[in-house]
Amino acid sequence: MTLQFSKYEGTGNDFILIDDRKLQFPINEELISRLCDRHFGIGADGIILLQRSEGYDFGMNYFNSDGSQATFCGNGGRCITAFAHQLAITGSTCRFMAADGIHHAQITENNGSVMIVELGMQNPEIYNQDNNTYYLNTGTYHVVKFVDNPDNIDLIEEGRELRFDSRYEPHGTNVNFARLLKKELYVRTYEKGVENETLSCGTGVTASAIAASLKYGGNAFYVNTAGGRLFVSFTRNGDTFNMVKLSGPAKLVFAGEIEI
Repeated sequence: MTLQFSKYEGTGNDFILIDDRKLQFPINEELISRLCDRHFGIGADGIILLQRSEGYDFGMNYFNSDGSQATFCGNGGRCITAFAHQLAITGSTCRFMAADGIHHAQITENNGSVMIVELGMQNPEIYNQDNNTYYLNTGTYHVVKFVDNPDNIDLIEEGRELRFDSRYEPHGTNVNFARLLKKELYVRTYEKGVENETLSCGTGVTASAIAASLKYGGNAFYVNTAGGRLFVSFTRNGDTFNMVKLSGPAKLVFAGEIEI
């Protein structure tokens, strides 16, 4: 079988995008893991299937690079919005269904292969917080820990320890190490399902901005990652957050086909 795909990245968080409206992609963990392998496959942090969803412009079905199915991916949500526009399924705005619910998105700039996409996120659920560590859900589970300098953290060791901590069983958690400096956040993320650091994580960036608001105040943050800069905004009433939006670039890297 010949599989046609497009490769997108959103601030270095990269994905294989597949038009699966005819439901022809043979979903299995081994195949997804092989396609995401950076040595023997296409290479990506995950695979996103664009599928039909009654009453919506499309449905988003996301899989981590280890083949496991995930609830939602913020950068992936921005990339599939650009992909749907490329396929002429949608115009500059869309409404789609993902595993965590309904999302609205808007392309605010279109420079050909690079689009700036503003994505509406789910209202976060906040489970636990103390002075420096926050546990919440922004479409998937995240721990945000504020540290003096995220670059001084052994992210793989410390991230993996928290990711598999018994407090977050059975689903596990993503882990973010964050710092607020001159009103901008810097975040490094250990992603479950990838089991490594990713250059950027949309739900993690969003979780870090929510945690920064809880700790420092504010309702909008630029967030710097190893892969680029994103913007998160929201309204806040106490510990309730609404109108959460994640904005940043989604870039078509290349398109091709592969035999599977």
